[in-house]
Amino acid sequence: MIHARSLDEVSLSGAYLTIGVFDGVHRGHQALIGRLVEAARAAGAPAVVLTFTPHPAAVLSNQADLPCLTTPEERAQLLFRLGVDIVITQLFDRALASQSAEAFMRRLSHALGLRRLFVGYDFALGRGREGTAERLRELGRLLGYAVEVIAPVCYGEEIISATAIRAHLQAGRVDMAANLLGYFYTIEGQVVRGEGRGRRLQFPTANLALPACKLLPANGVYACWSSALGQRYLSIVNIGFRPTFEAHAERPHIESHLLDFRGNLYDQTLTVEFVARLREERKFPSAEALVEQIRRDVNQARERLTQVRTAVLEKGE
Repeated sequence: MIHARSLDEVSLSGAYLTIGVFDGVHRGHQALIGRLVEAARAAGAPAVVLTFTPHPAAVLSNQADLPCLTTPEERAQLLFRLGVDIVITQLFDRALASQSAEAFMRRLSHALGLRRLFVGYDFALGRGREGTAERLRELGRLLGYAVEVIAPVCYGEEIISATAIRAHLQAGRVDMAANLLGYFYTIEGQVVRGEGRGRRLQFPTANLALPACKLLPANGVYACWSSALGQRYLSIVNIGFRPTFEAHAERPHIESHLLDFRGNLYDQTLTVEFVARLREERKFPSAEALVEQIRRDVNQARERLTQVRTAVLEKGE
């Protein structure tokens, strides 16, 4: 498995390729990648994914802080788990956006020896999105590659997309986001020192430092699995501004209380998987009232996570 940071780092022959942002590597992406890997294995060819950073929408709309579902490193790891051989995370800038479809495909053909291209049903590339599937087929006849278009994947009547997943997360619907992703939405960060307030309340929390580009679910309290030191724990996670204690926090905090854990997690990496939203964040009249609510949150989270774990075991996953 190779993670290249530019097309200039790669020289291949006979590559099977797909191109896209693949933010979240959701179930729609997984279907496309599955077809790519299947065909590449049958042909004895490398399965290659070309993706971009930052998100093209951030560059084209001048939104430097556009939140993403996955960092480039997370995205590459998800793609490798699906059987991809090479991930190329190409810098996306205005110069790249201004290239014609033909110029870009010639560059890909030269660097990868492109043999077969797999694209989604609504894919287009190049200046003004001129590189539609039909245009890419025309260029393929010229440059020596074939094009295969993959149909959309739906959940119910909804086409699975990163846009839909972001909307669910921003509304706190992490369970719906998981249905579209095919896994629980995950945030990973280093545990940093907080104010120790949770410990004084008898509910110590691990405070996470997060990449600025990572999308946070809506403020609230969530039932989660939190993993650290090689173990996975039931947990409750709060995202928000701690209104009971802080009047004017500048940015939301994310802190996890790991059930049945005793120890020190400072400077460790903590991975949080969001299973269900328990309630909104709200201000309590006293610390005692907050503690009573946290006790209820813990009981509810334990029940919900146990139900989910039982369902997964019954399905044999």
